[in-house]
Amino acid sequence: MSPLSQALQATFGGGCFWSVELAFQRIPGVIKTAVGYTQGHTENPTYEQVCTGRTGHVEAVLVDYNPSELSYEQLLDVFWKKHDPTQFNRQGNDVGTQYRSGIYYHSPEQETIAKDSLKEMEAKLGKKIATEVLPAKTFYMAEDYHQQYLEKGGRGGNKQSARKGCNDPIRCYG
Repeated sequence: MSPLSQALQATFGGGCFWSVELAFQRIPGVIKTAVGYTQGHTENPTYEQVCTGRTGHVEAVLVDYNPSELSYEQLLDVFWKKHDPTQFNRQGNDVGTQYRSGIYYHSPEQETIAKDSLKEMEAKLGKKIATEVLPAKTFYMAEDYHQQYLEKGGRGGNKQSARKGCNDPIRCYG
């Protein structure tokens, strides 16, 4: 059986999707990633529409992963470490509903694991977590130039490694 036929999906929103995507690209067991928009009410939204805050979408990363190499819990560990889940509708300088923190589950098992993980993170931080945990809705791919943006060089052409296991700091432009 090929890795693609075994692949499961996970969807996360953690602020600007560029750096979140690169963090997941680097994880062994991740087969592929895509950035896009989910959880909103507008069909086939554009980046410009999502940035208005009127579509209800969140910038998100869709992760295809091989569960025989990588667990959903391990993906959640990366997610929690990559952003500040206590910030509501923002990450750093990026402000708006499209930058909210979210775990969008694809199965009842993912839902249970995500909710348990959120409770554990809240206890660990001793703060209220702003991350929403909801069923995944339709995922609309972002424009081509957003896909693997930091790996391709982003602004200024400074490519960042997506090599599996890479620990180089991720530089984002938000």
